[in-house]
This record gives sequence, structure tokens and C-alpha cells, in this order.
Amino acid sequence: MKVVEANVSNFKELVLKSDKPVLVDFWAPWCGPCKIIAPVLDALADETDSVLIAKINIDENQALAVEYHVRSIPTLILFKDSNVDKKLLGAQSIDSLRKFIQ
Repeated sequence: MKVVEANVSNFKELVLKSDKPVLVDFWAPWCGPCKIIAPVLDALADETDSVLIAKINIDENQALAVEYHVRSIPTLILFKDSNVDKKLLGAQSIDSLRKFIQ
């Protein structure tokens, strides 16, 4: 699967109404660790289709960052059945992300 772009207008449909878990990466273009984790998320998306991976640019979608209490980036939130299941902060290895989404 491919990493998808989520935003305020498609968040409910894409993330909250998803029939599978969704890993959401809250990021910004100026964030160094966000640039580091981007290819890791792409690789994870290529190897699994059990979880949808979405990115939310916090500069363009501040309301979502506020709603989900994103204080630092990257913040990764795993949504299951339209609810926050767990959070992870900072750049992560692919092995760490594999464990996180299980």
C-alpha cells in the first residue's frame, strides 16, 4: 500500500471510518526527524496491507494536531475502531513500527 495524505476534510472518512487500523504520522516539512521517518513509513506501507498509513501535515491541519494533543513531531498515533489505540513519539526504526502496529 501507499502512504496516504490525510487532512481535516478527509480525516473522518479515511481514519475514523476505516475498516482496518490506521497509523497516522503527524509531521511537518521543516521537521528533521519527520524527514528521517518518512522512508521508514513508506517501506512499512509497502510491506503490509493490514494497516493503512496516513500522514497529516500539522502546519496545514492544526485543528487535528490540537484535537489529538500533538505536542511534538513526529507523533505516530494508531487508530483502531475509530479510537486512539496508542501513541509513539519521535523517529522510529521499521522494527519498532512493526511491533507498534501489532
